[in-house]
Amino acid sequence: MRKLSRLVVVLFCALAAGPFLWHFASSLKDAAEVTRIPPTLFPARPTLQNYRDLFGQRPFLTYCMNSFIIAALSSLLSVASASPAAYRLARSRAGLRSAASAVLLGLAFLPPIAFVLPLYELVRELGLINHPWGLIGPYAALNLPLSIWLLTGYFRQIPIELEEAAQMDGLGPSQTFFTIVLPLAAPALATATILAFVFSWNEYMLALTFMNADYARTVTVAVATLSGAFVYQIPWGLIAAGVIASSLPLIVLVVFFQKKIVAGLTSGSAQ
Repeated sequence: MRKLSRLVVVLFCALAAGPFLWHFASSLKDAAEVTRIPPTLFPARPTLQNYRDLFGQRPFLTYCMNSFIIAALSSLLSVASASPAAYRLARSRAGLRSAASAVLLGLAFLPPIAFVLPLYELVRELGLINHPWGLIGPYAALNLPLSIWLLTGYFRQIPIELEEAAQMDGLGPSQTFFTIVLPLAAPALATATILAFVFSWNEYMLALTFMNADYARTVTVAVATLSGAFVYQIPWGLIAAGVIASSLPLIVLVVFFQKKIVAGLTSGSAQ
């Protein structure tokens, strides 16, 4: 049974890593080799020309910075808003908590495209088209249901006796929350922040709709615009380089915080 489990894990990892490795190999091929039939698995003459074109002929670093600012601020805003709501929900009655958790999970599964039209009208009326806050606010709101659900489960694991002891020492509810509860919930806070960051970084539909000026584009929209006029002119190597360059920050983030992510998901998601 253990061997079968390991085999399943290996197959899953191979399926997950396969597209990334294929794009990485394609990004190192020239235009002739990347369209060769049959395709080659490894580049015969590895080249970095696709990356030079990506960063030299386009403001790709600007697109990455736009995505970073929007993803960072929206994830922090989402978790900051979700924390007190999740704490209050964790200390509420079991029936209310179960009903709220079901509603939150239902909202978390709704696709962002369902909110494109109303959000666009709101952002347009506020004059935030092509402005970072035109995406920061919607992303923070879209991340709220999952963040609240995740943090609620973790707050429930914190013994209420610690809060009662803090109150006996003279701490008020707000002081107890900020000095006792939040530090203990650091793994869940990190997990919720990273998940919100990944969603905001990868989101495409809202970014395409709200950020139509070149200077305001996010990295996902920038990669999608790397196309030719005809199918035979599509720069596959350049697109592969864009995919790799836009994926690396997320990979580094997840690798660096993988222990906190696992701790937050395994300890805090039990409802």
